[in-house]
Amino acid sequence: MKASTGRTELDAMIVEIELTLVSIIQGIALTVLIESSRDVITELKFIYWPYVLAGLLVIFIFWSRAVLHIITLIRWPLEFGHNFLYIGCALVEAVSFAQLANPGNWFTFGAAFIAAGWLLFFYDLRLIHARQRDSGGQAGNRLYDRVKRDQWLNLALLLPGVFVLNVVCAICIRTWPEIFRHNNAHLWLIAVQIVGFAGYLVYVVRFYLDLAPLIADAHREWHGRGDNRD
Repeated sequence: MKASTGRTELDAMIVEIELTLVSIIQGIALTVLIESSRDVITELKFIYWPYVLAGLLVIFIFWSRAVLHIITLIRWPLEFGHNFLYIGCALVEAVSFAQLANPGNWFTFGAAFIAAGWLLFFYDLRLIHARQRDSGGQAGNRLYDRVKRDQWLNLALLLPGVFVLNVVCAICIRTWPEIFRHNNAHLWLIAVQIVGFAGYLVYVVRFYLDLAPLIADAHREWHGRGDNRD
C-alpha cells in the first residue's frame, strides 16, 4: 500500500509540473501574440485581424492537446525529452506570432511550428507504448488503443496536411507577391488556415469528450488493483 501511495504521489507531482510548464509557455506565446497584435488592433488594420484569430486558435489547440497528453500519458518518471520538445515548439510558435503583419513569414514559421509538433507527436509514441505495457487491464487497453489511433491519425494525415498547407501558402506569397501581398489575396489563404484550425479544435474537443469515460474507467481499474503499474 505504501508503494502504491508513493507512486500515486509521484504521478501527481509530475502531472503538476507538466501543467505548470504548459501554462507558462502558452502564457508566453499569448504575450507575444498580444504584443504583435496591439498596433494591428488599435490602429484598425483590419487586414491582419484574421491572423490574430488564427494565433488564438493555435494557442487553444496547443494547450488542449497538451492537457489531453498530460491526463492520459504523463506519469512518473519525468520525461525530459518530451518537455524539451514542448519548449522548442513554444519558441517556434512565439516567433511565428511575431510575424503577424508579414504573411509570407507567418506561413513559413507556421510550417516550422507544425514540423516541430510532428516531431513531438512522434516522440510521444514511446510514451503511449510505455502506458500500454503497464495499463494492465481491459479499460486501460481500450483507452490507449484509442489514444494510439489518434496519435497515428495526427502523424500520418492531420499534421502533414497542415504542414503542406502552410508551405503552399508561403510559396504562393513569395512567388506571386503582386497577387497575394499587393492585392491582399493572402486573406483567402489565412481564411483557409482559420477554417482548418477551427475544424481541428472541434476535433480535439470531441476527442476529449469521447475519451473522458475511458479515462475514468481506466483510473477506476488502476485504483481498484492498487495502482501497482511499475
